[in-house]
Amino acid sequence: MTDEKKFNWKLKDILMIAIAGVLFSFLYLATDYLGLAISTALTPSGWGVIGYEPAYGIYFMAAAFAVYVIQKPGVGIVAEVIAATLEVLEGNWFGPSVILTGLVQGAAIELAFAIWRYKKFTWNQMVLASFTVTFISYAYNLWSAQYYLLTPNVITVMVIIRLVSSLVFTTCVTKLLADGLAKAGVLNAYALGQANAKKKAFEVEEDAGEEAENGLEVGKNK
Repeated sequence: MTDEKKFNWKLKDILMIAIAGVLFSFLYLATDYLGLAISTALTPSGWGVIGYEPAYGIYFMAAAFAVYVIQKPGVGIVAEVIAATLEVLEGNWFGPSVILTGLVQGAAIELAFAIWRYKKFTWNQMVLASFTVTFISYAYNLWSAQYYLLTPNVITVMVIIRLVSSLVFTTCVTKLLADGLAKAGVLNAYALGQANAKKKAFEVEEDAGEEAENGLEVGKNK
């Protein structure tokens, strides 16, 4: 894909961004309730502040999914902002500030792919995305949520848990979900689905070539 085509969004791209934003907004809202429950349970022990961290990686999935599937600049930011905006409208108690958080998170995900000019979409880039979004989002939270008031030990624990959560949900779950949809043929109109189709075609050609070679060898042996 040329650089010009990468910046050329088509209607199908806009539709996928919107679908991702809508679907993940419900998941984000459910994660809010899960985080609240964990936070409430941990409050008596003094660790209530880390309640949202175990599932925090879920909050990055809209951006990661959009970029990995569509493979064009900016799609992750827009998908994340849409998901955050809808999350607010659906009843998120954190308010409109979540929209700005979504913007930061989307940009942090995009950074991991922008480094390679949106030409590589492998496990390496997905793992890097988890690292960039974890540290950038937490740096933002130091200001937005006043986490700078916490002790260094608590901050360290929070960052580690958020990173692990991000590696599990943002990297593994998102990539496996998208790859599964691509293999099922659901994403044939998008870069990920097309790459998967090419890979399948190449594997079929390789198998056919091996079978032909084996046939020739059997003929010679006769």
